[in-house]
Amino acid sequence: MKTHMWMIYGATGYTGKLLVEEAVARGHKPILAGRSEAKLKPLAAQHGLTYMAFELDNPHYVAEQINKSGTTLVLHAAGPFTHTCAPMLTACLDNGVHYLDITGEINVFEYVFTHDSAAKQKNIVLLPGVGFDIVPSDCLGRYVAEQLPDATELEIVISALSPNKDDFGMSAGTLKSFLEMLPRGNQIRSGGKLLPVDFGTHTTSVHLNGRTLQAIAIPWGDVSTAYRTTGIPNITAYMTLPPSQIRLMKLFGTPLRWMMKSQMIRQWAGRQIDRRITGPSEHTRQTARSYIVARAKNATGEQVEAQLETLEGYQFTKLAAIRAVERVLDGKFSGALTPAGAFGADFVLEIEGTTRSESSQLN
Repeated sequence: MKTHMWMIYGATGYTGKLLVEEAVARGHKPILAGRSEAKLKPLAAQHGLTYMAFELDNPHYVAEQINKSGTTLVLHAAGPFTHTCAPMLTACLDNGVHYLDITGEINVFEYVFTHDSAAKQKNIVLLPGVGFDIVPSDCLGRYVAEQLPDATELEIVISALSPNKDDFGMSAGTLKSFLEMLPRGNQIRSGGKLLPVDFGTHTTSVHLNGRTLQAIAIPWGDVSTAYRTTGIPNITAYMTLPPSQIRLMKLFGTPLRWMMKSQMIRQWAGRQIDRRITGPSEHTRQTARSYIVARAKNATGEQVEAQLETLEGYQFTKLAAIRAVERVLDGKFSGALTPAGAFGADFVLEIEGTTRSESSQLN
C-alpha cells in the first residue's frame, strides 16, 4: 500500500476516535483535525500523529488549511453534516482533494451529488456515506438490483438499534444529526423523485432469525443513494421497531417534526444530548449485530430478496470507512459516487463478520 498524506476531520468525536484507532492499527498516519486543539493535542500525542485545529465557519479559511496540510484526502467525521459538509467539500474541490464522509442525511447526499461534474474536472472523488450509513444497505441494494435488472421498486429494511438501560445505542453526534433531519420530515422516492410523506404512513414486515418484525419508513440515506446506485425509481427505507414505538411514531412523528423546526428547541435538545449521551459501550460494539434486508420488485410482480448480517453500526463504520479510504488512495476514482457505485456490491463482504444470504425469488 502506498504512503499518502490524508486527514480525519472530527477526530475527537465518538466515531472519530474509532476511525483514528482503526487507521493507526492498519498502519496509517493520518493528520488529525477538528475544532478543539485542547482535545486534539492529547489524542495526537497518544497515537504519535500530527494535528491541525480549525473551525469550519469560513470556507476560504478551511480551503487554506486543507492546502496547508498537504493532504490528498479528507475523511470528514464531524456532523451534523447538514452544517459541516458544504465548507469541507468546497475546500476539497478548491484543492483537488478527495472527500469522504460518514453522513446519513438525505439532503447532504443530494448536495454532494450536484458536484459530480466539478469533481470529475478536478479528477477527485466525492464519496459520502462510507460508514454504516450507507455501505451495507447500498451494497445489498445493488446486489438485488443486479439479480433483477428490470426492477422498478426497492425496499431496504434495517434492523440495527439495540438500546438498553445502560446504553442508548447511538452517539451524541448521530442523535444531533437526526435532530437536524427531523424538520425535513420523512421521505421516500417515487417515480425517480424525492417525495415527502408523514411519519407512520408506510410500514412493512420482515422475517429475521425466525421472527416476523414490524418496520416503519424512515428518512434513511438510501432513498437518495440507492437511486444513484441502481437507477430504480421507487425506493423506501424502513427501520424495525417494536409495535409500541411504531404506534408512538404514528401519533407523534408529525407534531415532533413541526416542533423541531424551531432552532431554539433543537439547540436545547442538542445540549441535553451532549450532557447525557456518550455512545455505545465497547461491549455493545463488540457483541451487537445488525441486519439488512433488500427487496427488489419489477412491474410484473417478480421479486428478489437478500439479507445481510454484519457488525454493530459504529464498529462497522470504523472498519468500512478506513477501507474506503484505502480503496480511494490506491485506485482511480472521480466524480460524486456512492459506496456500491464505486466499489461494487461485494465491498461490504470485505468487512469482517459480514455475511450475505443468497438472493431468493419471490412471486
